[in-house]
Amino acid sequence: MAEIPVISNRILHGMPAFLRREIGQRALLQANRAIGFDLELTEGENCFIPHAAVIRFVEAAARAAGEANFGILIAPMMDVANYGSFGHYVIGADNLGQAIERSITGLCYHSTDDRMSVAILGDEVRYSYVFALAGCAGYANVACAAAGVLLSLFRAYLPRDWRPMRIELDIDRPRQTGLLEDVFQCPVHFNAPAVTVVMDRHHLSAAPRHAASPIVTLEDVARDRRGGAPRDLLDVIMEQIRAQVLTGSVSLESAAQLTDTSVRTLQRELARAGTDFRSLASAARVQRATELLRHTNGSITRVAAELGYSSPANFARAFRKATGGGPREFRSNLQQIPALWDHSVT
Repeated sequence: MAEIPVISNRILHGMPAFLRREIGQRALLQANRAIGFDLELTEGENCFIPHAAVIRFVEAAARAAGEANFGILIAPMMDVANYGSFGHYVIGADNLGQAIERSITGLCYHSTDDRMSVAILGDEVRYSYVFALAGCAGYANVACAAAGVLLSLFRAYLPRDWRPMRIELDIDRPRQTGLLEDVFQCPVHFNAPAVTVVMDRHHLSAAPRHAASPIVTLEDVARDRRGGAPRDLLDVIMEQIRAQVLTGSVSLESAAQLTDTSVRTLQRELARAGTDFRSLASAARVQRATELLRHTNGSITRVAAELGYSSPANFARAFRKATGGGPREFRSNLQQIPALWDHSVT
């Protein structure tokens, strides 16, 4: 199976709330259905989703909204500052030029197969981004949103009245180019090799507009992203399962759809890797179960429901099979640890 490009789920940060507020709950439900899980329930987590899922989510939202120019609508709300440790690392730079370099250096912790570059030609600086699935059906809205992300970096450093010299998009010229120019407030060119923001070179030395936030290093980003975006098939599938577990609904069909393959092909590839979807899903559920039992006071019934089990009994049976003990026993043992420790030091 070919490598499946993935990207941080935080690329869609704020989108569920936006859809519910501006378009309606039905639009959000349709967009979630297109990717097979509830995006809002994973917003606080660091997950990686296939690039294809981003396109499907945005396209489903656009259809639900009846808005062909949905990418233009969401571009102003896109903000690299919402991208977790990666975003904090980027906008924590001492000047705009350094922030651009940080985004390029840290990209491997944000996505796979995307590309970023910066070029200085005379007095112009060209800051470019290529989405892994650029040119695919439905990509046009994503391209507009990507331009919004690039602009958010510039606006973290430059005055409110700053405008780019121009923006270049790697999509066909739409019928209503004026809408794009109104939103981006600059000339927009089309059929370019990448999404590119062009500005004056002297802006590279601009300092941040706001007070410095806590320092985030590239090593912090690496720790948060567990060494980088996953590339191996098993790692990618585990990311999809982990995202599904967080929403309480795990589905082989949804995982296959998000990885742009058939159920049969996915099963065959997992078998070659010496495993199967059910085993991976069970392992992910048990791992999440131990986290919930250890760090929350929720009832066993609530934990079972959170993980998508049909009943507490089914959850207890699966947990016992995986760990050798039941969930109540697991939690009871945890509660005894402080008492044993206190006894040992008296």
